[in-house]
Amino acid sequence: MAVNNIVSAMAGVIIMVSLLLGAQEISPFTYNSNWLWLTAFVSFNLFQSAFTGFFPAVIIVKNWALNNHTYAQTLPTK
Repeated sequence: MAVNNIVSAMAGVIIMVSLLLGAQEISPFTYNSNWLWLTAFVSFNLFQSAFTGFFPAVIIVKNWALNNHTYAQTLPTK
């Protein structure tokens, strides 16, 4: 799986979980509406990465992959 796919999946999961924890009208799991700030933060990072090509989670995924030698061999170089 490519790094971009991993980051997109991770961002999607974070957005869905933060919406479940923050949206009072649609979720039975509502904890606090401040979770919606996490949704806004991840969404903003996705938006700015479309223009700049930089997404902070890519650094985390690449560092994790370098520590996991079997997975690092399967990553594309670009």
